[in-house]
Formats: sequence, structure tokens, C-alpha cells
Amino acid sequence: MMITMKLSDKAIFEEPQKSYNTEKFTELFSELGNCKEEVQKQKMEELYGLMDKMDRKEFRYIFKTKLFNEIHAMLKANKLSLENTIVLSKFIGFCNSLQGLCIESFEGSLLGKKFEKMIIEENKKKEGKNEKLLIELCECYFLSQYSFMSKKLLSICVPLFLKVALNKEENEETQNEIETALLALSCIPFMKTVPKKLYLKETKDVIKHHQDHHNLSRLAYQSVWLFLMNRLQSDKSLGTADLDDLHFVREAAGELEELTKCVDWKREKRGKGEKERGEEIPLMRWLSATYNYLSFFELSEEHDRLIGSIASAYRAAKNNCQDICSQCVETLISAAKNRTVDVADLLKGGAVNIILGELHRPTLKDEEPWNCLDFFKGAFGLLKRNANDETDAAKMKKVKRKLFEKMEEDGYEEWVVGLRYCFPYRIFGCPFLFQNFDDYFVFC
Repeated sequence: MMITMKLSDKAIFEEPQKSYNTEKFTELFSELGNCKEEVQKQKMEELYGLMDKMDRKEFRYIFKTKLFNEIHAMLKANKLSLENTIVLSKFIGFCNSLQGLCIESFEGSLLGKKFEKMIIEENKKKEGKNEKLLIELCECYFLSQYSFMSKKLLSICVPLFLKVALNKEENEETQNEIETALLALSCIPFMKTVPKKLYLKETKDVIKHHQDHHNLSRLAYQSVWLFLMNRLQSDKSLGTADLDDLHFVREAAGELEELTKCVDWKREKRGKGEKERGEEIPLMRWLSATYNYLSFFELSEEHDRLIGSIASAYRAAKNNCQDICSQCVETLISAAKNRTVDVADLLKGGAVNIILGELHRPTLKDEEPWNCLDFFKGAFGLLKRNANDETDAAKMKKVKRKLFEKMEEDGYEEWVVGLRYCFPYRIFGCPFLFQNFDDYFVFC
């Protein structure tokens, strides 16, 4: 699961019923081209407030190619100044990025093509180049973009974003600029290869400076990590030395712990698909980044604290936020499959208790039992691998016995046998239990 995901959830694609947010947005937007510039600024602030309250279905319902073409038409007809067009576009892109959506309608819009052309032309200037304008155009483009990021645009925009991020001034305006630049940088998906010379040294400098001085917001810090991890995933020649050197595991665990404390879990409960608020956004992004790390990288750092921080986030969100709970479970499953994670860490951190508890939930969806079983298949694989290491045989036997007792206590074997009788083979693409039944158990 990547942090920036395409809209594949069927529920998100369903057309929402008209809501106050969508109706009010449409009303305000239709008035935008008939106002003076100062009034436009006020209305755009109102539009931003509405965007910030929209859930994913509402957001997708509003932001289609037609809307971006209308913004372009207002700009072309001088009904909307370039300054206000940029402000509105950044508002849209910022909300789009925080929701983790990919509004593909921007790619083929007249506004998207206009920004792309302006970026290239402004960058070509030998004299009189407006770097501030160039940075803002790049931010507008990347915050609302997903796949169409050419090598040319990457070579222009990535160094500019990092230049902003390396600004050491400590004031609110600078911090906002840094956060926006890093958020735009994090929108570059993993399948886009970026030459190391454009980012590697600068990205590490940004991270190390924050570790020493704590100068970034939590969202900005998470964004620079996401950008770096996406690059490591797309360019295998980089290896994992950079993640080890920058202590990803330690940093992720610390951020998850702090964010779990900061979220107001006592507020009104939120169902699946509804928008995250406040500190939930960077928390969800760190969980997704940790999932990616555990799925693709194997580091030498200790994992017990990281597993414990994921488990703590799950327990805090259990009765309040289904999206975060689901991400925690998926991340713990990926941990059980990572060869550098110790089964003792899964036990100590509470991961085993959580997955066993998930299996007993009465509201499990069809695919969820198999996802949970993957956790124990992964744990069993780790134990089999450790069985070849005779130097620590006594410790391994103790860990196996503890895991077996916990699973036996929770009726794990009976649960799996019952599932076997319900779903003995694949039907219409549904998952099935493998013939090697031993893969689902841990024998001591």
C-alpha cells in the first residue's frame, strides 16, 4: 500500500448524495469569476474551508476535468489573476495530497497543461527568472499530479523544492513554505526514477538537520521521508544504507508514539472512508510509510519498539477510527513477513494479541481472515529460518513455546480448521487455504 493511492475503493467511486459541502462549493465557485480580486481571495478562503471538510467521495465528485478547465477559462479571460489562480490551485492540491487521493482529471486539463508550459518557459529564462513564481507553479502542478511527471519537470522542480526545504530561517512563513514544498515532493510516486544527483545529499541534509534541531512540522518531516523511501524503492542501486544511517526505524517509532498521544481519540467516532483530522493525517502517513518499509526493506535496527508503537496506535484507534486500525493490522502483517524482524518482537510488542483479536471480530470481511493468517504464516517462516541457527536454539525454543501457548489460549487452531471447512477452495477469485496446512500452525 502506497501513501498516495489511486481511487480504487468502490465506495469512493460511488456518486455521493448532494451535501452542504458540495452544494456550497459549487455556489461559491460559480461566483468567483464575477468578483473583484479582493473578494475573490475571501471566497477562495471559504472554498478552502469547504474542501478541508470534504470526504473522499465529495472531493472526487467536485474535482473533475471540467472544473480545472473552468479555472483555466477564468484565467485566460482575466476574470481570475495568475496570483489567485495559483492560490486556489495550491488549496486544491494541498487538500488532495492530505487525503491521499489522485485526481487524475488534473492531468489532462487545460490548467494542468498551462502550468506545465509555464514551468518550462520560466525555467528557460536566462535573465529575469522569477524563482518564487517557478516554485509556486511547480507546487501547484505536483500537488495535484500523480503519473504524468516528465524527466524534464522532475529535473526542474525537485532541486527547487529541496532548496526551499533547506532554508534555515525560523518564522511561520518560511515553515509554511517548507511544508508545502516537502508535501509536493512527497507526491512523486515510487515508479518515477529521479537521478541521485538531484536529491540524495540534500534530502539527507534535511532529515539530519531536523533530527538535530527539530525544525520541521510533523507533516513536513513525514513527507521528506516518504520522498526518500519512494526513491529507494524505485532505484535499487541505492541500497538501504541511507535508511540505516538516518535511523528510519527509530524515527518512525518515535513519531508514531508522539502522534498517537496527540490525536484526540475521544471525539466523535469516525467510520471507514471519512476524512482524517489534525494529527491523524501524519499518523496515517507514517503507518503507510512503515508498511512500505517493512514490505520492501530489511534493516539492521531493532524492531521491538516499532512493533510496539504500531500496536499502541491500533489500541488507541480501535473504537474510534477504522481506517487507522486497518492500516495498523496491514503493517503488522508486513512485519511478520520481514526477515529482519524477530518473532520475539511480535510477541513483546503485542502484535500477536492484536491479530488473534482481529480473527475473533464478528464483522470480518471476506478477505480479512486470510490477511490475518498471512501474519502467522510469516511468523512461522521466521521460526523455521531461525531453526537453522543453533547458536541461539534455547532462546528460539522459548519463543516458539510462548507463541504456541498464546495461539492455543485464543483457540487459533480450531478457528483455522473451521475456516477450512467453510472455504475449502478458491471460488470466483476468493482466497483459499493452501494444501500445506502446516503453514498455518506453529508446532513446538
